[in-house]
Amino acid sequence: MEQELYNIIVECRKNNRKAQEQLYRQLYGFAMAIAMRYAVDEHEAADILAHAFVKMFRSINTFDESKGNVHGWLKRIVINEALDHIKQRSKFVSLELETVEEPAISNDVIEKTDAAAILHLVRQLPPATHAVFVLFAIDGHTHKEIAAQLNISEGTSKWHLSEARKILQQKLMPVRTERKPPG
Repeated sequence: MEQELYNIIVECRKNNRKAQEQLYRQLYGFAMAIAMRYAVDEHEAADILAHAFVKMFRSINTFDESKGNVHGWLKRIVINEALDHIKQRSKFVSLELETVEEPAISNDVIEKTDAAAILHLVRQLPPATHAVFVLFAIDGHTHKEIAAQLNISEGTSKWHLSEARKILQQKLMPVRTERKPPG
């Protein structure tokens, strides 16, 4: 699979439009899944994706397969584009916390809530809080990495994560009381 992608990239470097379309089609689903983590809806994800693919094709000559694979390279481009998009629509407020409270969300609640419902709730978070939550909880970045990517302090990153957890806990708790036990 990777070798096939590298062959397509060689053709894309020659400005072969059919190869560009083929690369786009092969990577679209992968890239859209990443964009949807950061977007509030499919329209925003499509906008992020369009910009990411333009950047990818403009910089296709800089791709070095000895430094990583196509998927990793594209993932970084999509995430950076998504973060740029989020920065444009929101301002990150510098908030510092001495101690961060970690709201507890019961595993029972999470198990009874499907992934689509949770992702829907995550998309409703304020933009900055949404970005930090996805970077930390889904993509596995540290607060230090998040702070560097978003140009905020580590404390602000921790605050946004704590805020996301509080909001999600508040939104998930009604789910628990609405469900009736079997019997």
